[in-house]
Amino acid sequence: MAPTIHIVRHAQGLHNVSVENEAIRDPDLTPLGEQQCADLRASFPCHARLTKLVASPLRRTIYTCDLSFGGPQRLYPIVLLDTLQEVSSAPCDTGSSKDKLGAEFGDRIDASRVRDDWTEKRKGSIFEPTLEVLTARAKEARRALKEIAEGADGDVAVVSHGGFLHFLTDDWEGIPLEIGK
Repeated sequence: MAPTIHIVRHAQGLHNVSVENEAIRDPDLTPLGEQQCADLRASFPCHARLTKLVASPLRRTIYTCDLSFGGPQRLYPIVLLDTLQEVSSAPCDTGSSKDKLGAEFGDRIDASRVRDDWTEKRKGSIFEPTLEVLTARAKEARRALKEIAEGADGDVAVVSHGGFLHFLTDDWEGIPLEIGK
């Protein structure tokens, strides 16, 4: 039987609380966000089938993945895919360096699929926040997830961002293009 890929938007981050907090680079989860992770952990019916965890390399997605699905050592490390990061170049959607992530999360993460320049969203970058580039990045992310799922011996949990998930799934039903969440 083919594995199922369970796709989840991260829990509430500090940047979701106020417009001013969007100036925080790579923000933490709020206490409500941590509770949302606990609630998902308690209600998710497929923990026993999970064999791989994947997340965007932003801290809120890593924490959501870890708090919601982490557990038996067989699920670690969480594979980080830089192609799953959020769409904008706002500070809140710009991640931390691979060194900082490594210091914070240690062997709970695998950052081997994260490019050194993954936080650069300038013109010409594969992370540039334009429709054309985001569409291409989503295609690359789908290929990577397919590869990871084919190598898994069970289901895969993926944690990403509200705006980017529309590009990943190509689902825009009921969503105005100028609003990505």
